[in-house]
Amino acid sequence: MATSTAQVGPSPAERPSAGSIRTFLLLESATFLSAAAFHFGVFLPGYAHGAAAVAESVIATVLLGGLLATWIRPRAVRGIALAVQGFALLGTFVGLFTIAIGIGPRTVPDLVIHAIMVLELVWGLVVAGRARVNRAEAPS
Repeated sequence: MATSTAQVGPSPAERPSAGSIRTFLLLESATFLSAAAFHFGVFLPGYAHGAAAVAESVIATVLLGGLLATWIRPRAVRGIALAVQGFALLGTFVGLFTIAIGIGPRTVPDLVIHAIMVLELVWGLVVAGRARVNRAEAPS
């Protein structure tokens, strides 16, 4: 009788690390800060939209706070990332909803940046969800 030694899923060494998670949080924060600057009229004055700028600033702040928290609580990197990215994705869907019903800005740049945000956040959530929890990195 033959036995199978095939693994289900990636080995622990192939799973994303805390560094991968932090990289996503930094990239996502930069994306939301750029979007906020865009909506504050920093890049193109004709595209200013105060409500969108404030929402994107709040989301960027939450993502940056999460990034900082991953160094303060290294044992909780995965949970922190899942929480802050989940919040950011929910906020992004609210933004898409406002665009769909005509409240939010309905320009091509807005649609492109929201698509980028959703892709980054979903990818980041997948990375965080698959991350290995390395207790050896964390101080006792």
